[in-house]
This record gives sequence, C-alpha cells and structure tokens, in this order.
Amino acid sequence: MVWVVAMVTSVQALTSSSSSASHGRVVMSAGGIEVERRRLTEAGVAAIVVGVGKSKAAGALDIKSWEQVEVPASTTLFDIAFESPSHGYLVGSKGTFLETIDGGKSWKPRTFANLEEDEEVGYRFEKVSFKGDEGWVIGKPPILLHTTDKGKSWERIPLSPKLPGEPSGIAALGAGKAEMTTSTGAIYATGNAGRNWKALVKETIDATLNRVSSSGVSGASYFTGQVAAIDRDTTTGSYLAVSSRGNFYLTWQDGQDFWIPHNRNTAKRIQAMGFVRDDAAKGLWMTLNGGALTISDATQDLSAESPTFSTANLNSGGYGILDVAWRTDDEVWAVGGGGTMYVSRDGGKTFKFDDSADKIPGNLYTVRFFSPDMGFVLGSDGLLLKYAKGA
Repeated sequence: MVWVVAMVTSVQALTSSSSSASHGRVVMSAGGIEVERRRLTEAGVAAIVVGVGKSKAAGALDIKSWEQVEVPASTTLFDIAFESPSHGYLVGSKGTFLETIDGGKSWKPRTFANLEEDEEVGYRFEKVSFKGDEGWVIGKPPILLHTTDKGKSWERIPLSPKLPGEPSGIAALGAGKAEMTTSTGAIYATGNAGRNWKALVKETIDATLNRVSSSGVSGASYFTGQVAAIDRDTTTGSYLAVSSRGNFYLTWQDGQDFWIPHNRNTAKRIQAMGFVRDDAAKGLWMTLNGGALTISDATQDLSAESPTFSTANLNSGGYGILDVAWRTDDEVWAVGGGGTMYVSRDGGKTFKFDDSADKIPGNLYTVRFFSPDMGFVLGSDGLLLKYAKGA
C-alpha cells in the first residue's frame, strides 16, 4: 500500500514577529494570595479549581529544580525540539511557533512570510521533530511542514484528502526519512522528504479491532473514532497508542501488519502512556485517572497479552498525571494538572512533591529531557519551565 503526495513551492524563510495570541485568565484572591488551580476531569478536560495552594508534602524539595522561562505567547504549548544544544523550536496553539538560539533561555516568535496572519493563527501546531538539519512540523487543520536547513526555510507538503484521520505524530529520521502517524492509528514512512509515503500497517486501529471482535480486549469490539495519543520509542521505532476512552491500549513493532490490543488490568481508565527512557526494551509507564502511576518491568515483550505493571508510590491528591520522563536511570519526573510536579530518585518506585511550579497557574502537559542537564516542561497559557540544575 503506497500513499503518494506531491511537493509544492517552498515556504519563504521565517521572519520575526512581535505579535502573539493571548488568553484571559481567571485569578481569584484567597487569603490575600492570588492563585489559580486547574484540575483534570476524567475525560482529561481541565477545569479551574481555586484555592490557597496545596501544602508541601513531607520531604518536599526546598531547592527549585526548575525555573520559569518567559515566552512571547500565552497559548497552550504542545511540543519542543532542538536541532543542536542551542537552537530549537517550540510549538503550540493559535499558530504559536517560537525559536531559541541560546538553549531555551529566551524565545522569539517566528512567522511564515507567505502566510496571512489570520491564516497562521488558525493553525494548532502540535508536534515538531528534528534530526540534524532536517525538521518536520504537523498541526491542525491538517498541515505538514518540512525543512532541510535548520528551519531557515520550510516546504509545505500537501496531505492527501484520503488520509485516514488527521496527522498526530511526526518523527524526523534524517536524510529525507520520517515517520508520521494519524489519529486513527495509520503509520506512514517516507524516504524522499515526503514525496512518497508507504503504509507500515495494513489497516487502521478501528478496522483491526472490529475485524477481530473476539480479541478478548475489554472495550475493543466495535471501537470507532480516534485514539487519544500515539507515542514512538526512539530506539526500535515501536509505537504505543491509548484508546480514546482510555479503556485499553495498543502496541505495534516494526514488521507487524496490525496493531496488537492490550487490556489495562485495572478498573481506572488510562490517562497517558509512554516508554521508559523512550525505549520499549526498558518498559512502559501508565498513568490512570485519579493520579496513579504504574511502571512495567524492563524486559516485557510488547506482544505479551498482559505486561506486569507495578504501582509507584505517588500521592498526587487526585490531580491527573499527564506525562513522565526519565532524566537519568534513577531520576524520574512526573507532571500534571494544577502545576503538579513530582520527582523520584529511585527509578520510579517512590516520588516526592516538587514545588517548582506550585505558585504558577496552569496545567503541565509535557516534560522532556534532551540530556541530563537540559530539560523542559510545557503547559497551558504559555507556561514553560527549564531544568535549572547544570544550566
């Protein structure tokens, strides 16, 4: 199965722009302290919760491990990528596209010279990925951008109207190579900078589940719609997807024709999942509604029907945990709603509350480390944190 798209004329080089979209904030006073808290509902939608702030848990850190970075945007930030330790890009809603040349200490807005301002603001840039000089950006409404010169100029690659679902993920693999996923679980690979794409799975997730209705996976039969998220490990190119209702998850490995569904083995619904240290061989992590975090054994076979997960000692107070990242083999960070941050020093067995973002309004959606001394947390309302130690 081959899906073909054609290249169009290059988008002109990015130019600086001082404009940025803004969101109004609701901040109420409680006991003389202005605070704002957002708590996630079961569906993962943030609702504002106002209070005087959570009390510091026993053993909480006194030294701030993260510092807030001011960015020229007040929109939700979704993804971050670097082509070198100093040069990178940050993307978000309402056309947010920011660039740094000092390792993330400061950011400037960029804009496409041949796009009208109203048109650009209408895009929700969700993923950015770089491998050397080559980079890719995807967004909604469906858009795919490609650069081979570190972002000085970009080509817009039209997407086929027959594409199943909307682009949901992109991974730059270098030398014209990339992999793209869609919201229905399709996986495509290109080896010539997007001129041609080859399907890596024979059918979408819903087609697989409905064709094999007796799979034994709870909630898998008659599955329709989109998956909530798809993650790719950087070592083997394996994929992990969570169903839109959070009632089961699926895995795919290179060479397999179809996605493999798995039961979650818990009454709570899955909120988010990922690979330990971005490597399928090191295990999986899974967060559940109510703020629970579980981590699987390191040697699990992704094709196994029911991998073994152990529950981490993390008391989030009910705030949803939305992302987890390993800084080192022993140090693990978990982030989520209401500015919650937790750190583990024993590989994810036990976590302690970190108050680096406790007084900052907003939800934390993404935590990512590019090296032990270079990490970032992305959140709502233009919230960006940079790892402080070693910076």
